[in-house]
Amino acid sequence: MDFASLRVAVVHDWLTGMRGGEKVLEAILELVPDADVYTLFHYPGTVSDAIEKHRIITSPLQKFAAAAGDYRRLLPFFPAAVAAWNFTGYDLVVSSSHCVAKGVDPAGAPHVCYCHTPMRYIWDRFDDYFPPEQPALRLAAGMVARFLRRWDVDSASRVGRWGANSEFVRGRILRYYGAEASVVHPFVDDAYLASPLEARRDDYHLVVSALVPYKRIEVAVDAAAIAGRRLVVIGDGPHRASLEERASGRAEFLGHRSDDELRGWMGRARSLLYPGVEDFGITAIEAMACGTPVVARAEGGALDSVVDGTTGILSMGEDARALADAMIRSEAVGWNREAIRGHASSFSRQSFKARMMSEIELAMGDAA
Repeated sequence: MDFASLRVAVVHDWLTGMRGGEKVLEAILELVPDADVYTLFHYPGTVSDAIEKHRIITSPLQKFAAAAGDYRRLLPFFPAAVAAWNFTGYDLVVSSSHCVAKGVDPAGAPHVCYCHTPMRYIWDRFDDYFPPEQPALRLAAGMVARFLRRWDVDSASRVGRWGANSEFVRGRILRYYGAEASVVHPFVDDAYLASPLEARRDDYHLVVSALVPYKRIEVAVDAAAIAGRRLVVIGDGPHRASLEERASGRAEFLGHRSDDELRGWMGRARSLLYPGVEDFGITAIEAMACGTPVVARAEGGALDSVVDGTTGILSMGEDARALADAMIRSEAVGWNREAIRGHASSFSRQSFKARMMSEIELAMGDAA
C-alpha cells in the first residue's frame, strides 16, 4: 500500500526510552514513514533517531511531567490527555498501546491498535503493583482503577482492528474488551541472530529482567538456591535491594549491561530463566537467537515461543521448586544451538511488518 498521499497518525503511550515497545514502534513507522507521532510524554534523546525524525506531538501533561517526578503518577489524567488530541483530517490512525494509546478518538479514520497488553495494573496484575501490605496505596489505587477500567472498556470500541503480541494477550483483549484480535508477534533484533554461536557453556543460569515485583525474580533466586546452581541476574529496578538480600550472596547482580555484553552472557548461559507470566517476552527470543534454551513457567507469552524439549523447558508449576526441577532437567538435554536459533529467526522484523501491513490493509478495506 502506498501511503504517500495519506495522512497517518501513530500513537504511542510515551517516549522515554528504547525498550521493546519502542522497537515495535520503529518498525510500524517504517511502514508509514511520513506519519506524525502522538505521545503523552517525549523526552528528546531517549529514543532512536528513526523515531525522533518524525513530527512528535505531546499531550498537555508534558509540562507537568518534570514536576511530578515520575510521569506515571499522572495516570488518572491520561484518558483526558489523549482525548485532547484532534485527529480530524487523518486517513489512518495506528496505536501502539500498553496503557491508554488505544483509547484515542480517531475522528472517523480507520484505527488499528497493536496491543502489547491491556493495562496490567488495573486488570489482572493489580495485586502485584499494589500489594495488600501497602493498604493506603492500594485503597487509593483501587479507586483510580475502577474509573480506568470503565474508561478502558468504553474506549476499546474506538479500535477497528486489533493486533495482539501473543495468544495470551489476544485472550486478554477478548476477556476485557470483548474484541477479537489477530496475533502479530514482535520480533528479535537482527544483531542477536547475527551474533556468533558460543562454542561452550559456562556454569550459570541467567535472568535478564527489570527488577520489579510482577516479574517474580524472587522465584528464580529461590530456585537457583534449591537446585544449588549459580545464578546471574542482569537488569535493575526498585526490587533489586530486596532480591540481593534474599539471595544472600548466592546470585550475582550485574545491573545493566550493554547489548554486546548481554549477548555474550546469553550465549554462554546454560539457560535463560523466565519465572513470571509475560505478555510475550522478547528476551526469551533474544536468548534463543543466541542458541540458549529458555526455562519458563508454562503460562502466558512463553507458550508462543518456547517449544518444550526443543528450544527450552516449560515448568508446569509456579513455585521455586518447580522451576528448580526444570533448571536441572534443562542441563540433561543435548541442545541443538542451530535449531534453537532457527526457531528464533521465525520471529523476524520482516514477518512482523508483513503481518502489520496486512492488518492495516484490512482496516483500510473495511473503511472503504
